[in-house]
Amino acid sequence: QVQLVESGGDSVRAGGSLRLSCEVSGVLSSHYVMAWFRQGSGEEREGVASIDTDGTSRYVDTVKGRFTVSEDTAKTTVYLQMNNLEPEDTATYYCAAGFGAWTRVPPPTAMDYWGKGTLVTISI
Repeated sequence: QVQLVESGGDSVRAGGSLRLSCEVSGVLSSHYVMAWFRQGSGEEREGVASIDTDGTSRYVDTVKGRFTVSEDTAKTTVYLQMNNLEPEDTATYYCAAGFGAWTRVPPPTAMDYWGKGTLVTISI
């Protein structure tokens, strides 16, 4: 059974940085995509970034140039480095795994496994 556990959420000032981690346990097929999503209070869950098994990373426009998704060589931990954070980045961030190939950050409905989330709060 696949389990995903996020960590690294915190409260920081605007302009600051955080690195989120997602520990992956269990067996994933060779054709999976790992992705980060976020959900603000009263908002829908939205994709942020994704990384394919070949290392290809994708980002939504609102985080391009500020966020970086990466994976360790053992593929047991996925990271989201977030720089130059803005108040609009405040949300609960979720790690997810899904199967298939996407040319963009996949939608939440495409993902099969989810972590419980980690809260990121950005203050002015």
